[in-house]
Amino acid sequence: MELDKGIHDRASFDCGEAELNLFIQTQASKHMQAGVSRTMVLPASTPSPNQKTPICAFYSIAPCSICRDTLPKALVKKLPRYPVPVFLIAQLAVHREFQGEGLGKICLINALKYLWEINAHMRAYAIIVDCLTDAAETFYAKYGFEVLCEHNGKVRMFLPMKTVVRLFC
Repeated sequence: MELDKGIHDRASFDCGEAELNLFIQTQASKHMQAGVSRTMVLPASTPSPNQKTPICAFYSIAPCSICRDTLPKALVKKLPRYPVPVFLIAQLAVHREFQGEGLGKICLINALKYLWEINAHMRAYAIIVDCLTDAAETFYAKYGFEVLCEHNGKVRMFLPMKTVVRLFC
């Protein structure tokens, strides 16, 4: 479900990573209003004392582009010489209380399925993610993402859209 600051308790979210906590607590809603990304949440089944629903996990997606020269040489030959359209999984986090229960996998599958559906209307070459930690890199590698390059001090990984299409067809 899409993040709704009137319903979802953003303030109580804590995944253990300050950057991701800050994003969901203060930036996600603003980014959605500005039209630059979309944040989806896995809400808890019962409201907290403040009557808002806690967020168990979330992911944020956005359109993006990459320089074709960052891709493996075998893939570059088939691409045009201008920036390549991709989808970005900008953030994905699970509240500390729910880590280890498979919610990260559920968020990733939901994100991939959602982007696969969008790809039917607006094509992208791949899905990329910038890994905040080594654990994040290991997580995405387990699901087929490959290292692409370093971007803003983080490991950038990608999954070709052809692979995603095979998952859902």
